[in-house]
Amino acid sequence: MTETNGQENESTKTLALNLSGRPDVAGALKAGVRVIPVEIEDQMKEAYLDYAMSVIVGRALPDVRDGLKPVHRRILHAMNERAWRSDRPYVKSAKIVGEVIGNFHPHGDAPVYETMVRMVQKFSMREPLVDGQGNYGSVDGDNAAHYRYTEARLTKLAEELLKDIEKNTVQFSPNFDDTRQQPDVLPANFPNILVNGSTGIAVGMATNIPPHNLKESINAVIALIQNPDISLYELMKILPGPDFPTGGTIIGGEGLYQAYSTGRGSIRIRSKVDIIENAKGREIIVITEIPYQVNKKHLLEKVGELVNEKIIEGITEILDLSDRKGIRVELHIKKDFNAQVILNQLFKLTQLQVSFGITMLAILDKRPKIFSLKEILQSYAIHRNQVVVKRTQFDLDKAQKRAHILEGLRIALDNIDEVIKIIRASKDPKEAQAKLISTFGLSEAQTDAILEMRLQRLTSLEVQKIIDELEQVRLIILDLEDILAKPERVKQIVCDELSKVTESFGATRTTEISLESLESSTFNAEDLIADEEVVVQISEDMFIKRLPMDTFRRQKRGGKGIQGISSKREDFVKKLSTAMTHDNLMLFSNKGRAFLMKVYELPIGTKEARGKSLKAIINLTEDEIITSLFAFREFDESYLLMVTRDGFVKKIQLDEFSNAKKSGLIAIGLRDGDELIDVLSNPENYDVFIASKDGLAIRMNLNELRSQGRTASGVTAMRLEDKDQIAGITKVEPNTHLFCISENGFGKRTDFDEFSTKGRGGKGMTYLKIGEKNGRSVGIATIREEDELLIITQSGMAIRVEAKGISMVGRTAMGVKVVNTKDEDFVKDFAIVRDTEETV
Repeated sequence: MTETNGQENESTKTLALNLSGRPDVAGALKAGVRVIPVEIEDQMKEAYLDYAMSVIVGRALPDVRDGLKPVHRRILHAMNERAWRSDRPYVKSAKIVGEVIGNFHPHGDAPVYETMVRMVQKFSMREPLVDGQGNYGSVDGDNAAHYRYTEARLTKLAEELLKDIEKNTVQFSPNFDDTRQQPDVLPANFPNILVNGSTGIAVGMATNIPPHNLKESINAVIALIQNPDISLYELMKILPGPDFPTGGTIIGGEGLYQAYSTGRGSIRIRSKVDIIENAKGREIIVITEIPYQVNKKHLLEKVGELVNEKIIEGITEILDLSDRKGIRVELHIKKDFNAQVILNQLFKLTQLQVSFGITMLAILDKRPKIFSLKEILQSYAIHRNQVVVKRTQFDLDKAQKRAHILEGLRIALDNIDEVIKIIRASKDPKEAQAKLISTFGLSEAQTDAILEMRLQRLTSLEVQKIIDELEQVRLIILDLEDILAKPERVKQIVCDELSKVTESFGATRTTEISLESLESSTFNAEDLIADEEVVVQISEDMFIKRLPMDTFRRQKRGGKGIQGISSKREDFVKKLSTAMTHDNLMLFSNKGRAFLMKVYELPIGTKEARGKSLKAIINLTEDEIITSLFAFREFDESYLLMVTRDGFVKKIQLDEFSNAKKSGLIAIGLRDGDELIDVLSNPENYDVFIASKDGLAIRMNLNELRSQGRTASGVTAMRLEDKDQIAGITKVEPNTHLFCISENGFGKRTDFDEFSTKGRGGKGMTYLKIGEKNGRSVGIATIREEDELLIITQSGMAIRVEAKGISMVGRTAMGVKVVNTKDEDFVKDFAIVRDTEETV
């Protein structure tokens, strides 16, 4: 009987199975029920979902507002709390790890240290947040030293993430054991979600946000705040794409635009490679930057395998010359092998070129969401707005409390004798406090301050200090109240603070963005690029680059110029031209071939940079060089004029080259030993002026020439003396003059009327007096009074002068000194700069 009663009592402590909903666990425990029957399927589903959400929100994904996962945020907060900041000495990493796992992060020491190591590595983070001292690994995949050997502290930029955290700007929550408070998000005085990106794998979802340039990201935020309706195309002109810490080149804009518009997309990252020649004339592939997150050691091992297995042939030696200054890998190519072909194979078969999938997944309001670029910027802007408002409210509350105290002190000082009398007559502080409150209408806080006031504050100087401070605090209160009342002021403060971060920490972009190989009707690359005037420059060794026009400042004639190209590599400027970034650029080689590309596809360089090898851009053969550049906006039925070194000229329609590509096609059929020298556009059918290096020229009318096909050789334009060569060709436009310049920097302007129009085939007439003082003619051009000249010498010195500063003289004159050339230096080329899109 007793056993039966025991079983009944036990059954009363079991909750009945409820299939209609979740069991009331709290109610059951309160009732003393210990066993709750549930459906195993429901229990597993619920437990797994709880686990999944914990991983998604609390571990694997970053918050869109500060771009940090919880472990990153806890490390930075712990270091900030212990004052391990940039202006303090380094501390042992073991101490940092212990602080984090002991107070904030209930996980193992290894993942915390690995996270901190990544925040130190310059090849992992675009802007490192932890300043490390010691061995923190390498791009070859070497592990960091154990945390007992390394030291660390916060970087100055990381302090911008934590700035004003003590002013109640963000929400805090209890740590794992309710002994400390930790921030749910950091104030983040820059958009870290974009600057450093994030990678994480959660349950059923993953994020892969690439890093971006700090200056560009901040400028994009400011542009959005100032114009909330800004389009994605406009944003991408400011923030054109990711900026990886390892550099490289991003290929293709379609995937990039898709990623920024939808939150998902894919791009290709290509290593930065040059093809150079050694002293023996052998080609060398030089790798100076590799794609983001690629292990250099594994990359070279893969190249070695392909060479050993003879999948790639022609590589004789692989040299890794990398050091602390940067990466340099040399692949030496066998004679008679084409380096460009081998490079293309390497791009295809190795991680010299990789795909990078972008998934901009982050947490907002404790929920995962895929963001577009504009949504990320909006979320961050809202966060900064809230931070500034909360900080202003904190400062206002503090200022009002201080003003309240100062007002009490002022009342006491105005009635100091009576205050002293009341205090002396009181038995204890409580009685004195009560009497002061009843007599003067003060608050408890004010009376406490009066009772704690030292006697030295009664001097006249100290009294005046209190009065002055009260006035200052009242002005501060008015300003803070004005900020809270005017949202536009809050926005301006956000923008001003972001601009200060840019000034202090902004750096130039390391990753180039190339929109080549882009064949899509849904995406227009030109919409992302400003149409601005640039200078296109080709060196003697066939390296090309484009520079902003404002790189070259104006000078008076006879100036020395500025450095236009590095002269340390024994490479000199060969051709110079101006163009707009949206223009088509046709390059003509000495072998009579034409190559077509967009100006914006050229690498952007500095005055000192060498540029990129043309062999890596277009299909140049051995001993083939570019002799002429021609920029134009669209194909039409206008005519091109080609002139060869030996004096032959050819007229051809521009439309004949509509199928031209980087692979090249025949532009003119050259005679044996002849070379293509110059190409001229002449849609207006003006007279043309052809000049030789020895100072002779001929003016002829185009009507004498008939249009020919691409393979034709042209007809005789000018009969040259022995050793004489064609210097150039230009057109005779109304209200213009002939400009010519000689090797030693002497230039002049001459009226075209001094030259009569004659038939082709003559020896020409003098247009420039040639002598030892001025040297042979470098070239000719048609120039206007308002034009400017950009002249460059063989050593790379460049000068920009106004055309009207050059004298008008006769056709037999030598000219005036335009460029002050140094010993053994001479003028190599020049270009005409005009205010309109038309350039020569």
